[in-house]
Amino acid sequence: MANAVPNSWKYSLWYPFTGDTFKMILMQPGFVFDKDTHYTYALVSASEVANGNGYTTGGAALTGIALAIDTTEDRAELTFNNATWTASGGSIVASGAIIYNDTSAAGGIYAYTKAVVSYKDASGTITAVDGTQIVISSIMETV
Repeated sequence: MANAVPNSWKYSLWYPFTGDTFKMILMQPGFVFDKDTHYTYALVSASEVANGNGYTTGGAALTGIALAIDTTEDRAELTFNNATWTASGGSIVASGAIIYNDTSAAGGIYAYTKAVVSYKDASGTITAVDGTQIVISSIMETV
């Protein structure tokens, strides 16, 4: 039999964080995510979309957090409701989004303050003109 990690262990890796506040921020065009050096909000915030035109610096709180085991794909899945920004008074322009744990502070079960969870690449620049939306759907993290 090959080496394997049980799905219940993968689930337990996410479980301590299910009561935390996760946020999603939009990133400016030209931002390039580096999984080795972009591990806290402070390390990516300079490239966040500027406050205004319907976007608030610090991002939007993600709602509808749910944790499940997927025995077909052999993983634990942490999912959220869609994240939406409506442009108002101008355009919102982004190239991707970052999810970070806004609850985390170094110490205890947390390794880093406001730890980055993942980066979602938009595969180019996305623009919401005044009155339209940027919607990021099917938000899922897996272990």
